[in-house]
Amino acid sequence: MDAMHTWNETTPIYRQLADRLTGQLLAGDPPEGEAMPSVRVLAGQYLINPLTVGRALQMLVDDGLVESRRGVGMYVQSGARARLRRSERERFLKQEWPALRARLRQLGIEAGQLNWDL
Repeated sequence: MDAMHTWNETTPIYRQLADRLTGQLLAGDPPEGEAMPSVRVLAGQYLINPLTVGRALQMLVDDGLVESRRGVGMYVQSGARARLRRSERERFLKQEWPALRARLRQLGIEAGQLNWDL
């Protein structure tokens, strides 16, 4: 995402950045074992305070997705993508899917009408 990103006003920016970085990790960017972008790079990219970036990265550390290597930076933990995929699937099935299924029923859309090749 570029510097033109706008932040919503209902969620703290550090949480929004942590969610964005989590999405990137889920996509394999950066790969496991590789360094995360530095606080300075992320602050410049998103035009936010480095302390805000640090707080977002600490959330990823707390979630066991990245590790802080003193004096070297933050690195993606081995197995981070698989853990993220499991937790995101669980969240989707418990929170998003029931609402989506209800909306499909409301609109009269059946499984055979869905195009999975998008």
